Amino acid sequence: GSDYGREIATTASLIQALIWLTTELVSVINISLAGPPNRLLETALARVRERGVLAIAAAGNGGPMAQPMYPAAYPEVVAVTATDDRGRAFRLANRGEYVDIAAPGVNIRHAQAGGGYAASSGTSYAVPFVAVAAARLLQSNSEPATMLDALYSSAIDIGAPGRDQIYGYGQLRFK
Repeated sequence: GSDYGREIATTASLIQALIWLTTELVSVINISLAGPPNRLLETALARVRERGVLAIAAAGNGGPMAQPMYPAAYPEVVAVTATDDRGRAFRLANRGEYVDIAAPGVNIRHAQAGGGYAASSGTSYAVPFVAVAAARLLQSNSEPATMLDALYSSAIDIGAPGRDQIYGYGQLRFK
């Protein structure tokens, strides 16, 4: 039987991956998954950030009334929400104070495990757009905090003026 579409990441495998990526001197980590809070993962991500590595994660697809999802809701992680091609919030995207930035995440064409392509929606599909933008900005700003300021200040402020619980600082601006 096929396990495609049912990939499961355990806490141990996630932490192992974070350690490996950090030792490989990766500067930005894409985390396209969301779940309940986890103390071990929180500790590992705090260490990753201390080493100057930026983790960017999906805000979650539980809907507007859902509880915060992790690791995106940890303060040291950039939380990404999804928008459609008209800049409107993905209907199932989580909302909350922890949401940092919005990027395309509705009907995103992608390769499928096992071959072929599909179009899917969710905050996980928005994360790679922000990860690439962050990595490009890091080439000119080696300090993650400075780079994040640049990323957030360049975002297109959509929704309520200033940072809000739906779009964070706004829609990612592609340069």
